[in-house]
Amino acid sequence: MNNLFPSKNGSKVILMIFLVAISIIGSSQPLNEELMPKEIEQIEVRSAEMPPVELFKKNEVKVVVIDAGHGGKDPGCSGHSGSQEKHIALEIALKLGKLIEDSLPGVKVVYTRTTDKFVELWQRAAIANQNKADLFISIHCNAHTNANLHGVETYVMGLHKSNGNLSVSMRENNALNFEMDYKESGHYTNFDPNSPEAHIILSLYQNAYLDYSIELAGNIQKNVKKRGVLHDLGVKQAGFVVLWQTTMPSVLVETGYLTNFNNEKYLTSEKGKLESASNIFEAVKDFKLSLERKTE
Repeated sequence: MNNLFPSKNGSKVILMIFLVAISIIGSSQPLNEELMPKEIEQIEVRSAEMPPVELFKKNEVKVVVIDAGHGGKDPGCSGHSGSQEKHIALEIALKLGKLIEDSLPGVKVVYTRTTDKFVELWQRAAIANQNKADLFISIHCNAHTNANLHGVETYVMGLHKSNGNLSVSMRENNALNFEMDYKESGHYTNFDPNSPEAHIILSLYQNAYLDYSIELAGNIQKNVKKRGVLHDLGVKQAGFVVLWQTTMPSVLVETGYLTNFNNEKYLTSEKGKLESASNIFEAVKDFKLSLERKTE
């Protein structure tokens, strides 16, 4: 995975190219449910260390990688009752995988973890890339010092649009602290969620898939709104390490706030976990059908 991105010495040289590329593709366009483009222009940027970005022009979904956030020594956030994000995320992920396997024949499901174990963030993206995934879905639970905050939000890779988005990504990226010597590992070269230069680098990859990621994320949030149990907080952008190196449409779903009494009660129930998985499943199904219709 490390060879996909420029080394520290080469990043300044490529930076100017990225600035031009990003300005052309217009990554600052607003997120909304209406944004469902038919095409994405291929970005032609080449270097000795970075392969060209491939245009996402598949007309089918064959492989879905489901990533249950946190795990093992990294519990993620917790609720007032003692619930832990790592357990809830895993149960929703497994339910989602079963729904896909049972209802979408021909679609292969790959999990980044199926037990309570710690998986480094770079490995999660590597699993998706090595399996040539068509979609990457990372499942999480949210938390805040304000217990009144509640609802579901789905993130795509991008610049922090608000301090709230930044705080969510910082909390999820905190999983890096459970990795030994992550700064020296070489797996996160030049990644700094607060660095404009880092965002330009990562945007080269994710902008090739951004519109499709937004489409999938919008589908998820529409299902949340339609079900009407949890509040729809919309589609947002922020700098998540786990999405950084994925080379396919990717989303991170914050399924609810464990620090909110009602959200926690819902997410710790079997009904809540199944409905959360179903919201994502229906979004995947609609995304798959949409791709297939575009080629008819």
